[in-house]
This record gives sequence, C-alpha cells and structure tokens, in this order.
Amino acid sequence: MAMIRKELSRSYQELNEDTEPPALDPDVTEHMDEEEQDDAVSAVVPDRDSDRSSPSVRFSRTCLKNFFSVLLILVYLLLMAVAVFLVYQTIADFKDKLKHPVMSVTYKEVNMYDSPGIAIYPGKARLLSCEHHWYDHIPPLKDPGQPGENNCITQNMSYLDPYTNRTMKHALIVRGPRDVRKRELVFLQFHLNETKQDFSAIDYLLFSSYEAFLISSDQVKFMQECESSYSSWKFSGGFRTWVKMSLVKTKEEDGRQSVEFRQETSVVNFIDRRDNPDKGDQLFFVVFEWKDPFIQEIQDIITANPWSMIALLCSVFLVLFKAADFAKLSVKWMIKVRKRHLKKRTRELNHIS
Repeated sequence: MAMIRKELSRSYQELNEDTEPPALDPDVTEHMDEEEQDDAVSAVVPDRDSDRSSPSVRFSRTCLKNFFSVLLILVYLLLMAVAVFLVYQTIADFKDKLKHPVMSVTYKEVNMYDSPGIAIYPGKARLLSCEHHWYDHIPPLKDPGQPGENNCITQNMSYLDPYTNRTMKHALIVRGPRDVRKRELVFLQFHLNETKQDFSAIDYLLFSSYEAFLISSDQVKFMQECESSYSSWKFSGGFRTWVKMSLVKTKEEDGRQSVEFRQETSVVNFIDRRDNPDKGDQLFFVVFEWKDPFIQEIQDIITANPWSMIALLCSVFLVLFKAADFAKLSVKWMIKVRKRHLKKRTRELNHIS
C-alpha cells in the first residue's frame, strides 16, 4: 500500500513539472522586451489557445493587420504627394507675388494745398482779368471783352521747346488756388482778335508747386522739365471751362515720388450780349478749383512675405517627418507580426510532428 502511494505522488510531481513553464534565465530576460519574452515562453510552452483557435481565424487576423499596414503606407505616400505639391505651389505663388506687386491707395485729407502752378500758353490771346473767388461763387461779368481786375500772382517767361529746341514758347505762369476749405478758385479771362483759324483753343499745364518755381535757380530749365513731366490740356474759346483738380502722389519702387494732376472739366456756353461783336473776336474763360481736400497716395506693395512662406514650409516638412516616422513604425510592426506568425506556425508544425 505504501509503495502504491509513493508511485502516485511521483507521477503527480512529474505531471506538474510538465505543465509548468520553465523559468528563463534572469540575465537573458533582462535584455529582452516584452514581446520577445512572450515569444520565448511560447517557444517552450505550446500555445493552447492557438491550438483551440482555428487556422482560418488566425489567417484573417493576419490579413487584416497587413491590410491596415499597407493602408497606412498608402496614406503616408498620399500625404507626401500633397506636401510636395503644396511646397511647389507656395514657391510659385511667392515668385508670382514678387513680380506683380499690389497697388496700395490711401487718401490724405488736408486743409490747405500747396499752391499749384498754372502754365498757360495764350499765343496771340491777351489776358483781360484774373481773380480769386471763394465758396464757388463767381459774380456776373460786368464788361466781357474789356480789361478787368487782376489780383493774381502771375509771371511771364519764355523758353525753348524741350522737344524741338527750335521753337520759342511764351508762358504765363499763374499761382493756383490754395484754400480748399473755402473752395478757393481762380477765374481767368482771355481775349483773342483777328484769328484766321476755324477753331481756337489755349493750351495749359499744371505743375505741383508754384513756390518751387519761384525759388528755382533756373526757372527756364524748371519749366522745360515740367513740360516733359506733366500732361497739357486745352480750353476753348466761346465757353467757360471749369477745371476741378485732384492731386495724385505716386511712390516709385526706387523711392522717388512723382506727382500727377487728375482733373474733371465741364464746359458751359458763353452767351455773348455785346453790341455787334466782331466775328473774329474770341473770348476765353477758364476756372481752376480743387475737387476735394483729399490727396491720393499710391504705392506698390509686395504682399509676398518670406517669413510666412518659410513657416509654411517648415510645418509641411514637420508633417512629412512625422508621417515618415509613423510609416516606419508601421512597417516594423508589420514585419514583427509576420515573424511571430511564422514562429507560431513553425511551433505548430513541430508540435504536430
């Protein structure tokens, strides 16, 4: 009886030793990660759960994992393509903005303008009167065609035409209106007799500052440069031409500033009530006035900001590096899953054999 009990205890101990997994060497497991330890234990002890699970379930799980890994890689490639296109588009837009600056227009309100210079080329016409009026009020003409008051600052001068250097030009320089709040205007009247032309007109041009003309050391050269820089206009005989001026300052790319006059003109017919006027006798009337108290300033601005482009490129490259790191981890994980699957299959085959 004692021998039978001893034999049973020995058989139970052997069975217990067979079911318990053998302990791994601590020096070895210390340098192994968790998944490698699981693989080592699984290599010694057969995976009973895997024995219970069917091969079709294991195959579907592996295929699903591989599918998601490939999908992650495709997403990374898509992100990389989008990032490359975004970088190319950003650089192309930056170059285009450098070539095509945007025009910036601002309006500066003033109470008083610098008195502009009005250069009038009357030819054979004679100045009858020049008066300053305020608040847009011009009194009725008392004696049209006869000399009247002249309270304007004027100056006569002659100079050679800057384009031909042969023709002598005679100009009447008049100081223009200054007080825009009081709607100051300059009213001029000219008389031309014995004309042989079918149509008669008087040329004039506007330049930015009458004071600059006065203090100029070479007024002849000053007027030649004005004629080369500014446009000229005309006002006709037998009408009252109302000229409303506006000032435009343009800042060039090299820092220089140019001034241009823009004007609106309106023409009103003159009703001649003189007794038996001579058919060759022409009267000219012209009014100069500021349109509004705003000076228009134009400047070209380059909207392309290199710092914003650099920040965008850095963010794009950061996303690319993050996506590349994520794809690399996905590939490693896929390879590890594949290796574990092959190890399990090898153990199953060994266990069966």
